[in-house]
Amino acid sequence: MTTYDLALIGFGGVNRTLAEIIHSRGDELRTGLGFGLRIVAITDLRLGSLVKPEGIDLHMALNLGQGESFAAHGGSEDTNNEAVIRNCTANIICEATFTNPEDGEPAVSHVRWALESGKSVCTTNKGPVALRGPELAELAEANGARFEFEGAVMSGTPVIRLAKQMFTGLSLDGFEGILNGTSNYVLGRMEAGLDLDAAIGEAQQLGYAEANPSADIEGFDVQLKVLILANELLGAGITLQDVAREGISSVTPEDIAQASSEGRRWKLIGSARKNPDGTVEASVKPMALPLDHGLAGISGATNAVSFSTDLLGPVTVSGPGAGRVETAYALLSDIIAMHAAKKVATHV
Repeated sequence: MTTYDLALIGFGGVNRTLAEIIHSRGDELRTGLGFGLRIVAITDLRLGSLVKPEGIDLHMALNLGQGESFAAHGGSEDTNNEAVIRNCTANIICEATFTNPEDGEPAVSHVRWALESGKSVCTTNKGPVALRGPELAELAEANGARFEFEGAVMSGTPVIRLAKQMFTGLSLDGFEGILNGTSNYVLGRMEAGLDLDAAIGEAQQLGYAEANPSADIEGFDVQLKVLILANELLGAGITLQDVAREGISSVTPEDIAQASSEGRRWKLIGSARKNPDGTVEASVKPMALPLDHGLAGISGATNAVSFSTDLLGPVTVSGPGAGRVETAYALLSDIIAMHAAKKVATHV
């Protein structure tokens, strides 16, 4: 039976959870999926790096004490990301580090190093996909590797793969969606009577919002996700500057109250639509939707996308848009997709 060797680049919530799933459910996954998973390398800013071609002791890796590093277990205090990615024996690099939204680094380099060395990549990072997607896809094809990124848009909800695989034979004309759980939660709490600052503070206490919430509140996060969906599903060929962006900080309690009196509800909507001439218009902006709109009832940290199709009309996909377990599953689903593609290629 095939066993895939994995390298985890970043060992925060998402990749750590993937390691926990493999550690606790490895035999079950092997039986159910028809292949095994073995982690042979881990790098982390706090822990350093560890490479074990025979497989890392996951019980040890998951239970390092405060102040411990991989150096005490045959590794290094340094991350050594490039050397580990290029030289380790992994078949698949699971990239889950932070990303600068301006240039996608350091995640873009991590993905590039992996693909250049013939290793497939699954990532939860929006930056590499949104800012360097076509370039990295070409690099993957040139080196016989795969570049998968299902978790970059709606965490574990497989919106990209579903649209590509299940909408075959349909013409996809556009989409609109709620693609950020934090802003959706904040707008919901404002509807309940809180002002913006109080709603953001509550979201921070619950772990929905970062200490600096601007990426969510000002629409930067949704802007990247709209760019990914527009280019991947509509063939838009656009850049980040082509996605008009407006966040929810301009929405006042008075706006909320007026919308409620009119039977409407404010949502931050990311959308893209294909014009008759083939061009695509994309935007992120707050909108007061009528209550019978398909996205008006999406509450809390849930995400949803409504696709506009020619034969079925609007088709809406809803599910969790955040969470470390959900996002770790997205990485696993990418690995499953790689395995399925390999099986197809083998039988061609």
